[in-house]
Amino acid sequence: MPKTQNNAVMKWLIAFTFIVAFLVVFGGFVRLTRSGLSIVEWNPISGAMPPIGQQAWQDEFFKYQQTPEFIKINPGMTLEEYKYIFYMEWVHRFIARMAGLFYAIPVFYFLFRKRIPFKEFGIYFVMGVLFIMQAIAGWIMVASGLVDRPSVSHFNLTIHLLLALTLLGLSFWTALGHKFGFPDSSRKTKWSTSSKLAVVFLGILVIQISYGGFTAGLKAGHVSDTWPLMFGRLIPPNLFNSFLNIFEAPQTIVFIHRWFAFVVLAAVIYVYYMARRNNYQSDLFQGLQWFIGAVSIQIILGILTILSYVNIVIALLHQAGAIALFALAIYFIHRFRALDANQ
Repeated sequence: MPKTQNNAVMKWLIAFTFIVAFLVVFGGFVRLTRSGLSIVEWNPISGAMPPIGQQAWQDEFFKYQQTPEFIKINPGMTLEEYKYIFYMEWVHRFIARMAGLFYAIPVFYFLFRKRIPFKEFGIYFVMGVLFIMQAIAGWIMVASGLVDRPSVSHFNLTIHLLLALTLLGLSFWTALGHKFGFPDSSRKTKWSTSSKLAVVFLGILVIQISYGGFTAGLKAGHVSDTWPLMFGRLIPPNLFNSFLNIFEAPQTIVFIHRWFAFVVLAAVIYVYYMARRNNYQSDLFQGLQWFIGAVSIQIILGILTILSYVNIVIALLHQAGAIALFALAIYFIHRFRALDANQ
């Protein structure tokens, strides 16, 4: 981890964290509008500009017409309708390009001005590698929906999502270090029970987010629009008659995603309970109370997403809520570890 604190670097990292979060949410919008498979090639340089002229649009539309999505889902789509979904995906990729520049230009500027000492550049280099990896994973995800089915692999979608969240988490953690100070690497700090529980909570949350990615990739949210019952049953039959169901069957995946949310809620309540037993500062208790409230709101948004049969606005709020919970988990782990260092 770095040692040198810098306010300008902190502000840059905070802004970059928000950009990554926005990119993830906008990616959800692209998915929900079925726009993600509209651009069938990955051209990082030439693709920065949309088609210019009628012939260029006809050529792009012809490429899309060869895809399973057009053949099986949109056979009657007109060129004007295609332009809408094309622009949605193009804007998504354009924002990603701008995010890349927003990372690269400042990091080299800060390195040149020695605001980031070269010997501490490692973590920033990892951020750059993560950005490239999630971009490549994004294209692999899109490519998985251009071969023989009109949808992307839910595994590839979830990998793309988790890489983006890893980048967000690392950026946010480093920003917090610039604000509150970095731990002394020469000193071995013991992990308190609260710190360990906060990490466990993050792991539980990542499992829930992963199942959210599976649900999105398989469009499993459309399986049932009732809650708490599915198909008129609290626990529908044959959900777990095969081990592979927990990774591949839409009804099993959405069932897990529905009810594992309450494991997340129980986990954050337990973190709060253990923090109270250790007599931390009152502001930490209040923060954890807000955290419990945020998890509760996220569950309500999930239920409303089901009942509304995946209304786009509610679904996007639900996705944004997951990102916010992930960032809050990173924040509380950072806070607990800072308190560990002062013990």
